Parts: sequence; C-alpha cells; structure tokens
Amino acid sequence: MALRAKALYDFIAENPGEICVRENELLTLCSDEVVDGWLEGTNSRGETGLFPASYVEIIRTDTSQHGNGTSASPEHCYQASPQRRDTSNESTPVRSSTYAGHLQQRLSFQTSQGSDEDWDDDWDDNVTAEEHGATPEKSGSNFTAAGYSTTSSSASRRSSAQHPKSTGTVGKNFNRFTTFVKSGGEAFVLGEASGLVRDRDKIFVLMGQYGPEWQENPYPFTCTIDDPTKQTKFKGMKSYMSYGLTPSHTQTQVNRRYKHFDWLYARLVEKFPVISVPHLPEKQATGRFEEDFISKRRKGLIWWMNHMTSHPLLSRCDVFQHFLTCSSNDEKTWKQGKRKAEKDELVGANFFLTISPPALPLDFQEVESKVDGFKTFTKKMDENLIQVNVTINEFARKQITGFKKEYQRVGQAFRLLNQAFEFDQQIYSAPLNKAMSYTGEVYETIGDYFAEQPRQDLEPISDLLAIYQGHLANFPAIIHVQKGALTKAKESQKDGAAGVGINERCNIISCATLAEIQHFHRTRVRDFKAQMQHFLQQQINFFQKITGKLEEARDMYDQA
Repeated sequence: MALRAKALYDFIAENPGEICVRENELLTLCSDEVVDGWLEGTNSRGETGLFPASYVEIIRTDTSQHGNGTSASPEHCYQASPQRRDTSNESTPVRSSTYAGHLQQRLSFQTSQGSDEDWDDDWDDNVTAEEHGATPEKSGSNFTAAGYSTTSSSASRRSSAQHPKSTGTVGKNFNRFTTFVKSGGEAFVLGEASGLVRDRDKIFVLMGQYGPEWQENPYPFTCTIDDPTKQTKFKGMKSYMSYGLTPSHTQTQVNRRYKHFDWLYARLVEKFPVISVPHLPEKQATGRFEEDFISKRRKGLIWWMNHMTSHPLLSRCDVFQHFLTCSSNDEKTWKQGKRKAEKDELVGANFFLTISPPALPLDFQEVESKVDGFKTFTKKMDENLIQVNVTINEFARKQITGFKKEYQRVGQAFRLLNQAFEFDQQIYSAPLNKAMSYTGEVYETIGDYFAEQPRQDLEPISDLLAIYQGHLANFPAIIHVQKGALTKAKESQKDGAAGVGINERCNIISCATLAEIQHFHRTRVRDFKAQMQHFLQQQINFFQKITGKLEEARDMYDQA
C-alpha cells in the first residue's frame, strides 16, 4: 500500500524538524497518523520532516488480488484517518521552536488529558449522552469520531459515502475528509442541509463600498478581563485561575476559567465554517501559576476577547452571550445554556441556511480572482509576520541582556575613572568627581531602561502578531470551503434548474467568505494602526527618558 499526499498550499518551514512543501507537490508519508495537526513525510527533494496536516490531501492507493492478476483500485483521497485524526484544528498548527514543541502545542475541541485544565468541573458532571443530544431516537444524530453530534445533513453525507455519484453532473467528493466536506460546505451546496431558521437566527450580508460585508452589530460592546485570582476546590486539593469578565452592555462581572474559554472556542469553530474564530493563548501543562505565564495568558485573552466582541457575528451569537452573561453562581442556567449550545442544529452545513445574501448575485469569476488574491496576501503576510516576530524577539533579547550589559560596563568604567580622580585630594576636583560618578550611575540606569523597555513596546507587538498568526492559520480552510463551492457551481452549469440552485447556494458561501475577508482587513488596519502608534509612542517616551537622564548628567559638569 503506497501512502502519499498532495500539497494543497505552500508551507515554509522555519523550525527544526519541519520541511518546506510546495502547492501540488507529491509527498511520501511515514504514517497517516496526525499528531497535534502535523504529519511526517518526505518531500520531492528528499527532505524528511513535519508539515501541517491541513495543508495536504492524503492519497491512498489500494491494491487487491483478483484471480491470477492484480488490479489497483482508484485513488481515494482523504486528509487523515478519522479514528486517529486530531480534530483540534483544520488550519496550520501552532508552531514551536523544537520538534518536541510541535507535539506540545494543542488547540483542541476536546480538552487534553493531563494538560492545562482538567475537564472535571461540576458544571460538566453527570452529563449523559442523551443530554448532549446524542441519542439517535431522540435527536436523529450520531456521534462523530470527535465526539460531537452531527446534523441530519451530515449524517446523510456519511451514509452516502459508499455512493459518490449523484444525479446530474454534480457528484459528491470521493474524499470524505476534506475541509469542504467536513465543514458542511458540500452538503449545503448540494441542497442537503435542512433546519428551522428563525428571524432572530438570520445573518445578513450587505453590499458595501468594497464588496460584501457582514451587517454590523447594532448594539456594540466591549469586555474587560481582570487580573486572574487563584481559586481552589476539593478542600484545596485542586487549584485553578479564575478570570473576571465584565461586558460593557451588562456591567456585571462573571468568572470564567481557561477551560470555559476552551469549551466556547470549540463550539464556535464547530458552528461557523467560514468565520475565522481567533485562537486562544496556548495551553501549558506546567508553570500555570507563575506570574509571567499568568500575565502573558491574560494579555492573549484580552486580544482574543477584543476580536470576539468586534466581530459582527461572533459577538452576537447565543453561545458567546451565554458565556459572557450567565451568572457564575447560577449552575442550573449555565448547564442549560451549555447543553443548548451543544445541541445547536444551525452548525456546519445548516449555518449557511441562516445567511441572507445581497439581492444581486456575485460574479463568480470576480469572486475567484478576489479569493486568489487574498490567498496570496495571507501567505505573504504569514511569512513576514514570522520574520517580524523573529526579529523583534532577537532585538528584545539584545536589549534585555546585551544592551543592558554594555551600558552598565560604560557606567562602571566612568565610576572607575572617578575613583582614580578622587586620589588627587584637591578640593576643586570634588564637583568633577561627583559629576563623573553621576555619569556612571546614569549609564547603569539607562542599561536598566533597555532591559525593561521590551515589555512596553516589543511585547505588545508580539501579542498582536500572535493573534494574527492564528487568523492566518484559519484562512486556508475557509478558502478551501469557498473553492469547493465554486467547483460545484462550475460542474453544475449543464444541470438546468438544479444548477441554478447550486449557483444560489455557492453565491451564499461566496458572499460569506468575502464578508469575512472584508472584516479581517478592516480589523487588521485598525489593530496594526493602533499598535504601531503605541509602539512608536513608547519608543519616543523611552528615548526622551534617556535624553532626560543624559541632560541631567551633562548639567552636573556646569558646576565642575
């Protein structure tokens, strides 16, 4: 059995253990097992290493014996074995600087055992499969390999996997595990999605000055996150950090643990196939109560919350509002909202039923051109974000260690010279000696300034890059869904009335995709403008502070 994979996108390696992959390149896999979003294999240049599983399609060629001869069955493509696949992320895995680091990074729908937060809270106790809506007799759903219930449309997709051909010229995908299929995009385009959409569930895409865009939230709000407090349970046997969230539209604080954020993230990713849900700060198995880690995580959660509250759809969805507004002490209401979210039928394929596009349909050629342009943009932006991150991290390291040390050496040199001057015992030398000593102190202080400065200007830039690297990792899967819909629309051109229906549904996915791209660009311009202004102002303040200290030292010599 030959096990190969075809690259869907370019991937540029920047860490040990990774290999570069080019779009449409064929790779030989060491195994089809996906470990935390990564596969291992050999590229066409003979290099062996890791690459993102979501960037490739696995191609398995089965051979079987028939009588005295051997015949090969058609190639079947899939992205990973459903029994083995880590469904945590259909996008680029979070990178780490070492091979072992790849295996430690997790962005998972399910909480990892023995990791940052154990899934053992009382709000999740005694939840039966029936309460999760998993009983087929009651809900018409089945549990997937990842442990989530599927809508009737996805269930019918699975049952028809044995029969890839459908009526007309538009068939189902042989690859049952592509993002297009798993997201529900194929089921929707082929008209298999079904669900009750109430007026309050409708999502409107408007035609703006620059193309389709989401209808803005008529009641915008923000949410602050206080410094977390350490809490205990089981009579002090278990400790955890609790974050105080205060939404501006309620002004009522609720307390949430990291695993509550993790649960919410899983619901949102499952529900919205063409929306870039911001990634949460990474988990950590050890050192969770160290001050630096707590501070870094809080900053990451603040960025995450800002992107959530500013998104026209994510900010309004029921599960997010439940997360923000349900009282920390109301266990019953929390469980009711939690299970309602887990039984939500308007997810995946059915999510597209809620979208109302502009009256005038889009030109698919123009859509394809815009999406291709955005794909090129995101790949280039991702490459350069990595370069900026590497550069500023190196610069911060130099400031904290090298610059500090060098300025302190200069200061110590001036102090030593002052000590030599003091041996002259002349009274009129005293002011000069004092000025020399102060100059040494100033340079040592400036060294401390350099060591402290990265927290003020470079770390915020790094935090910004982290949230955007998460978004950029999401878009290959989103683009894949839209490309799949366009392919179905092209196949349906000879299908008459059936083709018209497919075109209409492809138009909905295209409008949603372009609206999300538009939101990404608007948010990107807002964030980078504000953060660069902050960075430059902090730099100005920094050098003004240094200038002030040098002026003080200079003025000491006027009296020498």
